[in-house]
Amino acid sequence: MKEGLTRIDSLSFSSDFKNVGLVEDLVNKVCEKLHIEEELYGNVLIALTEAVNNAIDHGNRQDNGLEVFIDVVQNDNQFGFVVKDMGRGFDFNNLPDPTAPENILKENGRGIFLMKNLADEVEFEDSGRTVHIMFNI
Repeated sequence: MKEGLTRIDSLSFSSDFKNVGLVEDLVNKVCEKLHIEEELYGNVLIALTEAVNNAIDHGNRQDNGLEVFIDVVQNDNQFGFVVKDMGRGFDFNNLPDPTAPENILKENGRGIFLMKNLADEVEFEDSGRTVHIMFNI
């Protein structure tokens, strides 16, 4: 976990898309607890959902025997989520640009782009198996 952050909640579940509904429940709980303004709620929900979908699909390859872990963290200026999968990781420094003409019509490949545009900070570690999604408050 990044220095100076405190874990305030956590959640884990098997890599099944039916569990994505748990993410909305978690976001609702966190936003209520931290008194997060409604304008930020949608960004938080979409960014976290994208991270969890990536963990289930690309990280754990929809293997129900593997889990996704989410830690909710905060400090005086930020709150966010640490999402971990049990997969092999990926090269997060060499991703295709989803806004490039050759990629614009593709049905996937926009999750990390969305996360980076909706959150204030997005950082990967552990060969891409862990992503920190942070929001300023």
